[in-house]
Parts: sequence; C-alpha cells; structure tokens
Amino acid sequence: MHYTITTRATLTILVAAMMLFLLAGCKSRKMEETAVAFSMSDTMYRQCAFINAELQQVKNEIRLFGKIATDNNKTAQVYSVLSGVVKSINVGLGDRVSQGQLLAVLQSSEVATFQQEKLDAANDLVIAEKNLRVQQDLFSGKLNSEKDVAAAETELQKAKARLNRINEIYKIYRLKAGSIFDVVAPISGFVVTKNININELLRSDENEPLFSIAEMNEIWAVANVNEADIPRIKENYDVLVNTVAFPDLNYQGKVEKIYSLIDPATKAMKIRVRIPNHDFKLKPDMNCTVNVRYAEPEKKVAVPTSAIIFDKSKYWVMIFKDRQNIETRQVELHSQLNDVTYISSGLAAGETVISKNGLLIYDAIND
Repeated sequence: MHYTITTRATLTILVAAMMLFLLAGCKSRKMEETAVAFSMSDTMYRQCAFINAELQQVKNEIRLFGKIATDNNKTAQVYSVLSGVVKSINVGLGDRVSQGQLLAVLQSSEVATFQQEKLDAANDLVIAEKNLRVQQDLFSGKLNSEKDVAAAETELQKAKARLNRINEIYKIYRLKAGSIFDVVAPISGFVVTKNININELLRSDENEPLFSIAEMNEIWAVANVNEADIPRIKENYDVLVNTVAFPDLNYQGKVEKIYSLIDPATKAMKIRVRIPNHDFKLKPDMNCTVNVRYAEPEKKVAVPTSAIIFDKSKYWVMIFKDRQNIETRQVELHSQLNDVTYISSGLAAGETVISKNGLLIYDAIND
C-alpha cells in the first residue's frame, strides 16, 4: 500500500513538471514572436528609397484631343506677283528652306515691261536734271522767272520718285535682266503647302498661294474642349502634350488662348497651346492628346505613386520608423496624377514612407 502511494505521488510530480516545462516553452516562443518580427538588412536598406509625406495642393487634369498646327503668325504665303509660265520647281512639300532660297522660276513677259519702265524712268531723270540746269542758267541771265526754276525742280523730284519706285519694285520682286522671274522664300521654314506645276500658266491675280512656308521651331497644339469641361479650363494652365507618333515624348506648354466660340460641327470649344519643337519632330495635322493640369482648392497628403501598394482590394503604404519598426498601413486614396498620389485618410504629413521597393518589404512582413 505504501508503495502504491509513493508511485502515484511520483507520477503526479512528473506530470506537473512536464506541464511547467511545456508552459515555459510556449511562453518563450511567444516572447520570441513578439520581440522582433522583421529587421531590414543593409542590402535591403540600400535598395529602398524613403520620402516624407507632404501636404500639397491637389492637382488634377483633363485629357483633351486635338491636332498639331503651325503658328499662323509665323507662316508666309508665297504668291506669283507676275503672270508667266512655270519653267522649274526647286522644292517639294516638307522641304526645309532658307530665307531667299529659290523656290521656282517663271518666264514672264511682264519682266520686260518693268525693264522698259525702269529705262524710261532713268531717261526722264536725265532730262529733268538737264532742264533744271537750263532753267537755272536762264534765271541767272534774267531770261526767265523764279517760277520756271521751281517748276523744273518739281519735275526733277517727280522723275526721281518714279525711278525710286521702280527700283523698289526690282528689289522686292528680285527682278533681273531678261524674262526670268525667280520665286524665292520670304522666310526660313518648311514648305507646308505647294500648288504649282511645271509648264503651268500663272496669273498675278491668283487667289491661291503657290507655296506656304512655316517656321516650326515652335508649334501649336489645338484641342477640343467638351462643353462640360469648359468651366475648368483657364489660360496659363500647365499642359502636357503627347502625340501618337511619339507617345513617350512629353511636350510641356501652357494654355495660350481660349477660343470663345463653339464649333457647330464638333459642339466643342477650342484651346491653343504653344509648345517647343526644336527637333522638328512635330508635324502639322498630327493627332495629339492635350492633358490640361489644374489645381483644386483643397490640400491633401501627397506621396509618390510608387509608394502605393495595392493588395487584397485595398491600398497600403509602408511606414518607416527604423529598420526594426516598419508598419503596414492601409490608406484611402483621393486621386492620382501620374507620379503623385493624394491620400484622403490613413497617412499624416511628415510620416516617412518607403517609395521604392516597398512591395518587397510588404511581402517580407505580411507573408
């Protein structure tokens, strides 16, 4: 009987000891789990980027569609000032030309008419000069009156004016001897229209220009604005223009002009944006998108879009305090504009977020 009691006591003690051991192990594991769950290594730290959230004015944008156009104020229309037959054409559509460059050659009988006028004007000047000297000599000999001398001086001034006029015509039209008339470029730029053919008979009263030449170091983007968006468009708003031909090239400009008319065909208002075109990649009539950016009256906390993580149908950011203290925080988005995201709740200004490779940290902590 004594042996049985001793055995039971021993078993009881052993069971109690085992339970204490198991409880101690569980407590130890729990402490280990609650101590340090994640620590960022030096390599991972160098691969990440960090930025402080800032309170910023909310910016938004409207996407419009339009076309590239030349600046009307930097476009020259080239007409034929003389009638004649086209003998040669030296340029084609899209060619780049310099001021004074030969565009085409006409053979015109009117050139001979101008030559005769110039010859007659020169002869009239010689005669008027001789007549004035004669009248002055007669006046010195008391053989005529001062009125005669004054009349001779008037005729001389008229002769000089006629010769100056014809010389100016020669200079403007670049006339030279013979029946050849050169059509030259009045400005430097690109040939954007061409309405001339070899052996064509041209008249000086043609309404259609032979060539149109446009400077294109600056160019216009003309976009249509739907009626619902008209109140949100104002002059000097920042604009980003992209073309179908070069979608990766961003052209920056501002709303330069708002046309206060509705196009009956498109039921839209037009705006104009001046953009640089130093590499001449933009061509007239190219299709383009015009993203007009404007500021909303409110301010929100802003972070780079790269800091936003989308998972489980929710948005998250990684809050960095130190390498052992990184928080996964759910946020509510207000809006996104390209590389900037505006936060409506969940993040305060001044908090540091991981803006590069945050997804790696998110996966390491939450998986």
